[in-house]
Amino acid sequence: MTNEELLQIIEQAVKDEVTELDLSYKGLTILPPEIGQLTNLQTLHLDSNQLSSLPPKIGQLTNLQTLHLRSNQLSSLPPEIGQLTNLQTLHLGNNQLSSLPPEIGQLTNLQSLHLWINQLSSLPPEIGQLTNLQSLDLDSNQLSSLPPEFGQLTNLQSLDLGSNQLSSLPPEIGQLTKLQSLDLSRNQLSSLPPEIVQLTKLQSLDLRSNQLSSLPPEFGQLTKLQSLDLGSNQLSSLPPEIVQLTKLQSLDLGSNQLSSLPPEIVQLTNLQSLDLSSNQLSSLPPEIVQLTKLQSLYLSSNQLSSLPPEIVQLTKLQSLDLGSNQLSSLPPEIVQLTKLQSLDLGSNQLSSLPPEIVQLTNLQSLDLSSNQLSSLPPEIVQLTKLQSLYLSSNQLSSLPPEIVQLTKLQSLDLGSNQLSSLPREIRQLSNLKKLDLRRNPVPIPPEILGPKADYQDPGDVNEILDFYFRVQDPAETEPFYEAKFLIIGEGGAGKTSLAKKIKDETYKLQPEEKSTQGIEVIRWDFTQSNGKDFRVNIWDFGGQEIYHQTHQFFLSKRSLYALVADTRKENTDFYWWLKVVELLSDKSPVIIIKNEKQDRDCQVNERQLRGEFSNLEKILATNLDTNRDLAKIKEAIQLYISRLDHVGIPLPKLWVRVRAALENNSQNYISREKYRDLCQINNLTDPEDMERLSRYLHDLGVCLHFQDDSTLKHYVILKPEWATTAVYKVLDNQTVKEKLGCFTKNDLKNIWKSGEYADMQDELLQLMMQFKLCYEIPGNRENYIAPHLLSTNQPDFNWDESNNLILRYTYDFMPKGILTRFIVEMHAHIEQQTLVWKTGVVLNKDQTRAEVIEQYNQREIKVRVEGNRKKELLAIITHELDKIHNSYENLKYQTLVPCNCESCKDSQTPYFYRRDVLYKFRDNNRYQIQCQDSGDMVDVRRLIDDVLATPPNLEIAMSEPVTRDQVFISYSHKDKKWFNDLKTNLEPLIREQNLKLWDDTQIKPGAVWRDEIQAALATAKVAVLLVSPNFLASKFISQNELPPLLEAAKAEGVKILWIPLRASNYKATAIEKYQAAHPTDSPLNTIMGGKRDQAWVNICNEINTAAFR
Repeated sequence: MTNEELLQIIEQAVKDEVTELDLSYKGLTILPPEIGQLTNLQTLHLDSNQLSSLPPKIGQLTNLQTLHLRSNQLSSLPPEIGQLTNLQTLHLGNNQLSSLPPEIGQLTNLQSLHLWINQLSSLPPEIGQLTNLQSLDLDSNQLSSLPPEFGQLTNLQSLDLGSNQLSSLPPEIGQLTKLQSLDLSRNQLSSLPPEIVQLTKLQSLDLRSNQLSSLPPEFGQLTKLQSLDLGSNQLSSLPPEIVQLTKLQSLDLGSNQLSSLPPEIVQLTNLQSLDLSSNQLSSLPPEIVQLTKLQSLYLSSNQLSSLPPEIVQLTKLQSLDLGSNQLSSLPPEIVQLTKLQSLDLGSNQLSSLPPEIVQLTNLQSLDLSSNQLSSLPPEIVQLTKLQSLYLSSNQLSSLPPEIVQLTKLQSLDLGSNQLSSLPREIRQLSNLKKLDLRRNPVPIPPEILGPKADYQDPGDVNEILDFYFRVQDPAETEPFYEAKFLIIGEGGAGKTSLAKKIKDETYKLQPEEKSTQGIEVIRWDFTQSNGKDFRVNIWDFGGQEIYHQTHQFFLSKRSLYALVADTRKENTDFYWWLKVVELLSDKSPVIIIKNEKQDRDCQVNERQLRGEFSNLEKILATNLDTNRDLAKIKEAIQLYISRLDHVGIPLPKLWVRVRAALENNSQNYISREKYRDLCQINNLTDPEDMERLSRYLHDLGVCLHFQDDSTLKHYVILKPEWATTAVYKVLDNQTVKEKLGCFTKNDLKNIWKSGEYADMQDELLQLMMQFKLCYEIPGNRENYIAPHLLSTNQPDFNWDESNNLILRYTYDFMPKGILTRFIVEMHAHIEQQTLVWKTGVVLNKDQTRAEVIEQYNQREIKVRVEGNRKKELLAIITHELDKIHNSYENLKYQTLVPCNCESCKDSQTPYFYRRDVLYKFRDNNRYQIQCQDSGDMVDVRRLIDDVLATPPNLEIAMSEPVTRDQVFISYSHKDKKWFNDLKTNLEPLIREQNLKLWDDTQIKPGAVWRDEIQAALATAKVAVLLVSPNFLASKFISQNELPPLLEAAKAEGVKILWIPLRASNYKATAIEKYQAAHPTDSPLNTIMGGKRDQAWVNICNEINTAAFR
């Protein structure tokens, strides 16, 4: 309301001689002097405005009897307020008054004064002049004492002094002999003055939340008390005289230190409500049953393990609270409390309910939350008046269909159970307004179930049930809009700040933002331009070097990356981080975000980086402290993440249901069997599909399932950050660091002592081993070493430099952790289990020693071997290093073979040849190559044979080099029908064009089949892969056939062709990079008849062309 409008209203009111004017909720910031013209006013309403002061002219309203000024911004009152001598009611609650003017004492006709929620620290002595005052409300101020004059308010009937800072009361309080209601709650009173017993008309006394440890014996003289609240004090006993309060109807003794009750309490025969919650009672006196008028009894949070059978004599009891005790059973007699309407048994140890409970036919509310119930008795449905049923935090895995008979049920809380399905009958509960299924493994998206916080209401009942019971064909699909957004960079760059700002732009940065320990996962949702909701899983990676070792396990393909750089520190190695992403994520898109703290600019050579990294999408700058250009960054993230290949691709709806069920599961991990049961319940019945789904969710970062690990495959880790935090708790532990990476099983018990880890210590240790982060010291059980915490100092040892075999690996880009992973793999052969340091290791096997040293700054690993069986040990080393190399998708490196000419053969610094060059010479039948140091010509075949292992059964004469001229067929035996179809179609080419074909049907009985396959792999020119879900799931193929084929394709030009037999997750593997011999969008099983025949002809022609090119 404008000032002009207000003046018009006042002018009109003066003309009309109004006696009441309501100006509440008008947004008034000032009251004009003209208000003094309303001399006929008796009632003035000014509540809920923004007035900070009153004009002196207010004193001219001498006929005013009622003045409402609550919920304004008044910090003081004008002295003229004392001129309102006819005022009977004054409301000043919820303002900012820090004092009252002395003139307040002139309002001698005042009967009601409200001053709650102000900032009064004292009262003027003149307050004692308000002798007609009957009601005074001073709640929620800052009063630490009362003036003696307070005792002059002898007509006071109601006094509220709650929520102040009173530590004592003046003796004069006893003069308020007409007082009927006194509220002293939430103060600092440790005792009461004896004079309080003079308040003989007192009917209600509230003393809760003080510091009273005892009551004066005279307390019993307050014989008219009907309500007494002593809750939240320090009472350990009650005076016997309390039994004199015979008119007491309500007694609150909750949150004290009572370990027993005086038997005399039973003399309070008019008691209707008794609160004994949050004490230390281990039993109830049987005499309590004499309180025959009791209607409400609160006994929660005590130590009761049983109830006296006599409790059934409390026949008028309507509400009984027994929550948070130690009850493991209920007396059957409880069913005689037939008037009971509310029964709280939450947080006990009940594993079952007595069937007789159904006789409590008047029960409207039943709380059984936080017990150990695994099922409900079907008879519970006889409680037909039940409106609220609380069953959260039990062990329920199903609901009885009979629940439909609870037709009056309005609220049903089933949160934090193990429910994975719902009975169809639940839809018939027509009065149900509230259904809580959060933290159950039900196949309903969390956003439909409702907010995570328990204090917030769950989602809409109809939406929850509609989603669950929606008919879903197993073949039905729906677009999938979810992706992983990974934030990487150096420690302290602002990664955590960015993650939190993306989720909530109003988040206030902390002066010292705590660095992420390991990995933190944050969920962020946004709506796309097509109206579809998009879910982003933000992975905030710890930037400290200790964490770099494990990032490779989580940097995934289906992702968008942000590299955050702190412009003040200028310590970001853009090249290194971009190479890591390129190497481990198959060139997923990257955004560089410059966090320009204090608006300090940072120059980045964008042209050079774009020339090197084609996946670099954008370089953006922001100041996260001020949110400068944060909106642009969020827009860029939304744009690039929605362009990821997998986004929007339809997934089977059953997969989406199972994914939701897993997310709703409140456990950190579940067994593989439980995961499969969950799939079965949701109609995903094919075991291979179950494995595919867990692998897909593993890649997406939703869960962790290491299917190839003998121990970890038995568990699905539902909370990845739970597992990674556990791992980093060890690596960050100060004791482990001081012991240079050494720790014991007992150390782990201490590190993982919290409940969430205690039951999974063996599995978490196995996870660390799966991550190649530690190994058990041979011969020293339950003692472990984390090699990247080892000393950097190389120990002293002797080395025979004569007749060494030497091999070097050089890297275009060298990721961190290659050597520490190698140490874990080869730990059984560490010499004396002592010759190992952070960048090197000495191995000893079969009287042969090997030294393997990493020179990270030179991007090189050097191997030298001495002893009797050099070649065999070198073969083991190269095999393990090759396995590690192959775990990186696009790692570019060279294997350098030492020259064996007369000048080089005993040298520690011989001339080196690139392995791929030697292979090229050999395959082109050029068997001589020149040493660039000595000029001598050297035999290529002997160079290879001296250092590089030859597969078993493939020893060949030096004059007969291996020729790659065969077509190798790799397939799963479960796809034998497809294999036979391929061979049938290839037969004319084999017969007429001499196409050389090898498959495992050619292995003769009695032959060592693994050796035969290795020999065939060594002569393959073309590899044909029959790709299906069976093929991708085959452990033998993935470990024995694919690695040498992919290595040969990279190093020696072997042609890989693959045939899509059925739809599969081939995009999650390295196969995606190679040429398909048939369109991937129409696998062979989707085409029939003549079209399939023509497809086979085309496929065979492709194979033939590749074989004879």
